[in-house]
Amino acid sequence: MADRKHGVPAPPTETTVRGADWDGEDLSGQVHERVAFVGVDMTESTSGGARFSECSFRDVRFNASRHTGTAFLNCTFTRCTFFDAAFTACKFTGSVFDACTFDLLKVDGGDWAFVGLPGAPLAGASFTDVRMREADLTGARCEGAVLRGVDLSGAWLHGADLSRCDLRGSDLSAVDPFDVKLKDAVVDVRQAVTLAMALGLQVHVE
Repeated sequence: MADRKHGVPAPPTETTVRGADWDGEDLSGQVHERVAFVGVDMTESTSGGARFSECSFRDVRFNASRHTGTAFLNCTFTRCTFFDAAFTACKFTGSVFDACTFDLLKVDGGDWAFVGLPGAPLAGASFTDVRMREADLTGARCEGAVLRGVDLSGAWLHGADLSRCDLRGSDLSAVDPFDVKLKDAVVDVRQAVTLAMALGLQVHVE
């Protein structure tokens, strides 16, 4: 089970939704607080401006779902599937993911600060213009992922694999090139200078 940063316990849930079929449902505007969703099918569901606060999602299918401006605040996701799911301008602040799959996940904009994704298999996922400040990506497997324009300042990246990632425009100030795999990653000139300095090189522009 993935732990929250600094050992903070997951918030307790107060009600449970079990085995519900929300396939293709429009969840726009719904508000759920401290609800445990267990075995719920949210395949191809949509939402706009919904809010899930301190909820728990276990064995929930988000496959091919589409969400815009929806908030998942301080939630816990366990063994959930996000195949081809898309989140646009959504908030996942403080949420934690454990044993989830993210094939073809697309995240465009939004706030994923302080999320817990330790060891997450993010190869093939796409994050664009996302705030991931102080996210826990310890040991995350991001080979070939798109992480463009992502704020990774203060992120935990110990042992992460960013091989073949498109990192252009992202804040790489928290990346330790001695500790993070970067083989064949794509960076811009500014990032190349940042990484070179992290390696102890002196960069001179003539």
